[in-house]
Amino acid sequence: MTTIALVTGANKGIGLATVRQLVERGLTVLLGSRDLEGGERAAREVGARPVQLDITDDRSVRNAAEFIGSEFGRLDVLVNNAGLLVRKPALEVSAEDMRAEFETNVFGLVRVVHAMLPLLRLSAAARIVNVSSDSSLFSKTTDPGSMFAQSHDSFVYSATKAAVNMLTVKYANAFLADPALRHIKVNAVTPGYVATDLNNFAGVRTTDVGARVSVHWATVGSDAPTGGFFEEDGPMPW
Repeated sequence: MTTIALVTGANKGIGLATVRQLVERGLTVLLGSRDLEGGERAAREVGARPVQLDITDDRSVRNAAEFIGSEFGRLDVLVNNAGLLVRKPALEVSAEDMRAEFETNVFGLVRVVHAMLPLLRLSAAARIVNVSSDSSLFSKTTDPGSMFAQSHDSFVYSATKAAVNMLTVKYANAFLADPALRHIKVNAVTPGYVATDLNNFAGVRTTDVGARVSVHWATVGSDAPTGGFFEEDGPMPW
């Protein structure tokens, strides 16, 4: 039986590379994107199925879940890849300035998980991958010599990704406590410093390399851990 996967924010960058690699592994992949036309072009390029999905919009997420349910009857893999970075000096950021990034990176993730959970429940071995960032780590942001300690303009982004890490742990604990949901494994991953439009293509890794960690945790077996935070080479020091 074919594994059904959904990747959010997948019409470009790491998301598109993730879709491509999952398709190459034989999965049926739904490529989620806010812009349906752009998503359709990207999906044709990699052999995926396009789905209009704006994770900040309740109706869009609900419609996507209904489509997946009617078309496939379940969801086996969810990769929460969609993310937003708005650069602004930390000391200039207001509470209002924070809303857009939290709406996408935190509330959007929860919105999608909540809507897809009934479909993940129906999978025999569901997997959720939450894409986080090195910039969420205390071990790096408290190192004065680290680029993350000096990146004052990613003030909000780093906070949202720290929230993603904690949500991952809380979801994992809740799933393990529910006999009907223990088959769902959820982990956070970091693709590393990848050249994407989020960093004006300053990153040193390619999107194909950055996508590998998401693909790995989207396809792990039943003996894999849950509730962790990983890079391609293994666990990250929180």
